[in-house]
Amino acid sequence: MAVNSSPRARGFDPEPGPASTASPPAGAAGSPGGASSPGVLGSAPDHRYLLDNAQAEAGERFVALAELFDGVTRGHFDRLGVGPGWRCWEVGAGGRSIPEALAAAVGPTGYVLATDINPVWLDPHGIYEVRRHDIGADPPPGTFDLVHARLVLVHVPDRARALATMVAALRPGGWLVVEDADTELQPLVCLDESGPAQRRANRLRRAFRELMTRRGADLRYGRTLPRTLREAGLVDVAAAGSFPVGGAVCDRLEIATMRQVRAELVAARLTDEAEIDAHVAAVGAGELDLTLAPIISAWGRRPD
Repeated sequence: MAVNSSPRARGFDPEPGPASTASPPAGAAGSPGGASSPGVLGSAPDHRYLLDNAQAEAGERFVALAELFDGVTRGHFDRLGVGPGWRCWEVGAGGRSIPEALAAAVGPTGYVLATDINPVWLDPHGIYEVRRHDIGADPPPGTFDLVHARLVLVHVPDRARALATMVAALRPGGWLVVEDADTELQPLVCLDESGPAQRRANRLRRAFRELMTRRGADLRYGRTLPRTLREAGLVDVAAAGSFPVGGAVCDRLEIATMRQVRAELVAARLTDEAEIDAHVAAVGAGELDLTLAPIISAWGRRPD
């Protein structure tokens, strides 16, 4: 379903097919997956997206993630030569920052499509096109010189199908860039577990990871990306890793994440309200040096 069906660049293929504001429009639709019982042990599989775009905290998370990782992502685009005239597809875009950066890079002769299962944080009147699209179920929305997804596939239950869809959307010679976390590679939120506040933070990070696993996330997915891209038939495959340590942006991201998932964590009996409140207070007071799981960026080219 096209949110903005007017193409803003040449060469539009007619095939069907994160943010500067602090709260989504009223009545925003939900995110991946259908309704089901909370993801407690022994229940039916629950593949609802844990970090739902419809929640106000999603916008805060997109802003923080952009501050932390957009420089890394844009560096990969520059290295691959993304420039005027390129056709680009931003998959599971979330916020606005990467679609806007791509649109600036490709200029008026290029084209940028930003898709999301719930595109509430994207600008339907921006310099890129916006469509509602489920990468785990829908066909490719065209053909592109660059396809990019960041922190998307780790949450998609049918990751193989989603990746195949992105590969199928590449033109000959086109590049796929996938960036995903690997929380098993570095599972802590406090690397220096020096006291009770740090130990509590890491307990909550383990609870969060457990909830993600119950929702179908693959916490080891990042490390598989180079092999996965080669097995998909891409060439010139390479990868790099990155993660920040400390700083106000990591603190803001942690607080927004905890607010977003607190009800789910408590309902799953993985923690309680008091522990979450104490952790958020410690983070807000600047008492912790927080980090994130490493982001593995991998890229590969479809043969000419």
